[in-house]
Amino acid sequence: MEQREFSEEIFVASFDGHIRTSFSKMRDVPDSYGGLMSSLRIDSDSSFIAYGYNGFLRYDFTGELLSRVKLKEFRVPNFTRKAMGFGMEKLGNKYLYVDQGSRDIDYSRIGSYNEIRLLNWLDPKTGEKEPFIQFPESSLFKSGKHFFRDAWTPAFTVSDDLIYVAFGVEPVIYVYQSYHPYSLVSSIPLDLPGYQNYRGTDHYEINLSLWETSAKIDNIKRIDGLFVVAYSPGYNESDLRELYTNKLPQESRDFWQKMLEKYPSRIAIVDSLGHLVRDFDTKGMLAQSMLVRNGELWMMEKPDNEVERDYFRLFRVGLKIED
Repeated sequence: MEQREFSEEIFVASFDGHIRTSFSKMRDVPDSYGGLMSSLRIDSDSSFIAYGYNGFLRYDFTGELLSRVKLKEFRVPNFTRKAMGFGMEKLGNKYLYVDQGSRDIDYSRIGSYNEIRLLNWLDPKTGEKEPFIQFPESSLFKSGKHFFRDAWTPAFTVSDDLIYVAFGVEPVIYVYQSYHPYSLVSSIPLDLPGYQNYRGTDHYEINLSLWETSAKIDNIKRIDGLFVVAYSPGYNESDLRELYTNKLPQESRDFWQKMLEKYPSRIAIVDSLGHLVRDFDTKGMLAQSMLVRNGELWMMEKPDNEVERDYFRLFRVGLKIED
């Protein structure tokens, strides 16, 4: 999918890059998904599924609507993640996805960390969702501190009937059973190079820049017995102080560009015990975009704002681990 300022276009392409067809299902059309709440997901050799305001909609590869299942309970989400790498994970007949926030919870209360459900099971046949998994007692988010909104946004993957999830700024992979009562099996602390660990504050504050400046786990995948962890290292104290100094508009733009170059997203290869095997800057690839399909790791080319292109590229990535 290509997302523009006021439109969204869906492209169906072959693996040689040939565009077979394109169409839009956005806004005022009879078979619209309304607003998307996740990235699209291919669900058969002839169809894909969209999880949107209007329910679960299945289309064939020409854009013809095959079925629609309304959601049993719908509220406009607090946030959406529609980019590659942030989609639903299929397990059995259901999809696993992040909980997208609730307006019933007052996130300024310290007690809200006992109420938050972090993941959802989504059933495309019934339109029902089942919120589950709360912060374990050992979690950073149960330390009695306040955190900025969505500091806990999960990065997750499924493998061997287990759910592997990291909660935003907390550098730990928690391992859960994928069936009720979703017991915590183990936790794997991550010692990531240069990770500026945000540990919360004594008082609740609204600071929109914290999501950009804090270290966080952006994405995790498991392949060949290893974890591939995409993370943002976070700003050091001197750069945080510089961030809050008064700047002219051009000075502010220059500062943010400098920070993008200084703190690129990184990928760590970690073994099952949490030991670091490799760590590197992905350079030409977008670390957050990685996903696993048919046992293969895929990533998207990092956009270049200085080069205008009418195409984008996907990479199939292999892990070459040398002693």
